[in-house]
Amino acid sequence: MLSAALGRRAAAGLFAIAVVVAAGAGCDVIEGSGSGPSAAAKGGAATRRVEAKATNPPSGLPAAFTTGQRLDWSACPAPSAAQGDGAAPGDGWECATMKAPLDYRRPGRGTIDVAMIRKRATGPERERIGSLLLNFGGPGRSGVIGLPTYAADYAPLGERYDLVSFDPRGVGGTAPVNCGDKKFEGGDACKKHSGGLLPYVGTSQTARDLDLMRYLLGDEKLNYFGVSYGTELGGVYAHLFPKTVGRLVLEAPVDPTQDRLQGNISQVKAVQLAFDRFAQHCANTYDDCPTGSDPEQADQRVIELLDKVKKEPAPTDGDEKLDGDLAAHAIANYLDLGEEGWGPLVMALNEVMERGTGSKLLQKAYDQAPGARVRPWAGVSARSENSGGNGVSAFVAITCADSNVRPGFIKAENMIKRTKAASPIFGEAWSAIVYLCYDWPFKGERANPDVSADSAPPILVVANTGDPTTPYPGAKRMVGELGKEVGVLLTVRAEGHGSYPYNRCATRVVNTYLLDGTAPGHGTTCS
Repeated sequence: MLSAALGRRAAAGLFAIAVVVAAGAGCDVIEGSGSGPSAAAKGGAATRRVEAKATNPPSGLPAAFTTGQRLDWSACPAPSAAQGDGAAPGDGWECATMKAPLDYRRPGRGTIDVAMIRKRATGPERERIGSLLLNFGGPGRSGVIGLPTYAADYAPLGERYDLVSFDPRGVGGTAPVNCGDKKFEGGDACKKHSGGLLPYVGTSQTARDLDLMRYLLGDEKLNYFGVSYGTELGGVYAHLFPKTVGRLVLEAPVDPTQDRLQGNISQVKAVQLAFDRFAQHCANTYDDCPTGSDPEQADQRVIELLDKVKKEPAPTDGDEKLDGDLAAHAIANYLDLGEEGWGPLVMALNEVMERGTGSKLLQKAYDQAPGARVRPWAGVSARSENSGGNGVSAFVAITCADSNVRPGFIKAENMIKRTKAASPIFGEAWSAIVYLCYDWPFKGERANPDVSADSAPPILVVANTGDPTTPYPGAKRMVGELGKEVGVLLTVRAEGHGSYPYNRCATRVVNTYLLDGTAPGHGTTCS
């Protein structure tokens, strides 16, 4: 799942991250090449940098991956088509490629190239903590593309950490999954084009990539900031490598106790509740509220709208028209933005209800922010992969590599009925995910992730009570699954999917934890 706070970052023109912290005592010191743009002086001369060398390489890997490998940082190229195209990030950014095993269970049988990006810490070198490794959610989002766009949100952290991100395996510049020439064409196309890769793009393999990155970045411990799906990745890392957990922030966490279909039903209920709160606000605030002056009318009005555009899609200012599924996901994406999205949602609904055009809703129908919830099943066949990288193919491939839930026809149809019944507005659109992995050519790894990490240090879990994408009860279960005295919950009484850096209280708590290593007390609440 993708973070809505990231949607807010996109609207503000400003991304969420994961973290790796450098080692203190016991590290050898070497000189790095420092050849990238952030190391270059104005005249082009490269500066030298003293870099830490970690002493605890991942176990079980051939030396070629660990002591025999060094990250060669250099100026970042323009994004590839699989990443989404665009311009190179420019000065201040360095990129590198990490060699990783295709399959960590058989590390000698093939490799993949992992695309990485970083911005060096802006503060004094003596105060630098290490590397802050970022994951923006998804699955299926490119960190190499996201970090330069949204790094300004993390400027206080970037003073003492190198901000680092990467494309997870299957995504963008890291062994990208291909499921069709121009758009997602289903499981058979994925097998045809990427069959040799599909079994190895799951979260547990990417978590092992994180540990190799940690070591090559010179850090004894991994400090990580993961958002939405990134919390699953962080939790799996903590389970696999509790002894190398540093300071981990899991924001807008997924519920690790639910499989993907159970989580889908929980989400659709949460989106409906978020809409109900929006409708109450709309009725209290606007004379021309599109959902009516009585919140009781809201469901019916929007259901009528969705039925209308389902039968006759609304024109927009582009070539694509707005249908019912796209409209439902657009409304949810506005709700992901929290109260900041309520005013724009009023205008978008008024546009389509009064003028019959759906441009404003269509703008939000697809996730524009790397950390926003990916809802590709709303438009898997409609949106070109090339317009936004290979995100749809990667989303499906990673989801189906992780999940072994393959319901038969009868169970699937029953789950569709349950999903539709969970929300009169969003249930139908969300029910399409039931068949997401139905004919996938490979078995998934497990029903739900194991995030137990009893011997790890405190891990900070941050959750909004009004989160429509990763419901708040799942945060409590994440804390419980991490283990006693490991998971520490920060409750934020706010709407929307994610709170950093928009909620001042939550931002202060997170920064204190990441910069000083001080976790909040159990039961801490921000409003």
